[in-house]
Amino acid sequence: MSSNVVEAAKRKAAPVLDVAKEKTGQASEVLKTASENPRQAKTDFLHTPWVRTALPFVNGGLAGMTATTVIQPIDMIKVRLQLAGEGAKTGPRPSPLQVTREIIASGKVMDLYTGLSAGLLRQAVYTTARLGFFDSFMNTLKARADKDNRQIGFKERAGAGLSAGGIAAMIGNPADLALIRMQSDGLKPKDKRANYRSVVDALMRISKSEGVYALWAGAFPTVVRAMALNFGQLAFFSEAKQQLKARTQLSTKTQTLTASAIAGFFASFFSLPFDFVKTRLQKQQKGPDGKLPYSSMVDCFKKVTKEEGILRFYRGFGTYYVRIAPHAMVTLLVADYLGFLTK
Repeated sequence: MSSNVVEAAKRKAAPVLDVAKEKTGQASEVLKTASENPRQAKTDFLHTPWVRTALPFVNGGLAGMTATTVIQPIDMIKVRLQLAGEGAKTGPRPSPLQVTREIIASGKVMDLYTGLSAGLLRQAVYTTARLGFFDSFMNTLKARADKDNRQIGFKERAGAGLSAGGIAAMIGNPADLALIRMQSDGLKPKDKRANYRSVVDALMRISKSEGVYALWAGAFPTVVRAMALNFGQLAFFSEAKQQLKARTQLSTKTQTLTASAIAGFFASFFSLPFDFVKTRLQKQQKGPDGKLPYSSMVDCFKKVTKEEGILRFYRGFGTYYVRIAPHAMVTLLVADYLGFLTK
């Protein structure tokens, strides 16, 4: 009787064993294919739906973090220039070279990299979302344009850039605020400095002393600045690249560099006034009377125009462009290269 039970069990298990053998055979075949043709295996993995969705965001974040590491000292100088002579129309007007000398003289060369951890976090959040959303929006617009047998228009590019920039700026505001606080801390008297150890330390201490909502201080001008910057950078980069491709015989790399330089100029021109206000709002803290110097973006625009002159908004345009253009070039070149590698 026991032999009958064993035979019956074998018959019941046979289909399951057959399926298991088949799956094992398939897995072995996949591993064999991967070992024999790793490039094909990599291509198959990169073209899975979830990887295709995630790649624009991953590539964007890596590109932005690479660019920030290169450009961080220029960003530090730009912030110090914007905060110099605050509240005085005839205040000091230091040059970028003077600011650089002061930073190095008061500490060391690596002080130019103050706030790098916050800058990297900001790029990991902001540029990941910005380029990721822009790429996703453009893919949707391209599919729609191809369906209608037409080219994507400048208005559509501009809309994609504005939307991507606004969404990303709101997400990345806490890291941006921490960056400004860390970079402006050295302007205070030594006994009043916060001496933040890292971006995490800055975020925790600001949340504890001022409240979590304080991390979104200056969010409105940050969003407007990002929309203006993205309108100038992404829309003009995409448009310039298309025009250069159609009207010139330049190499692909030269087209990308030239389009990046053009995009950097327009991004700087449109966004600098909002970047200036954003810096002032994010740096401000309550005075002895318990009040903030500026109550809103509009209030900041009014007070700076009245007390310091309207041209103050464009102070440091050269430094800002030198920061924006190379950052755009490095970001877009790295993003293009990563896009090529992960086709």
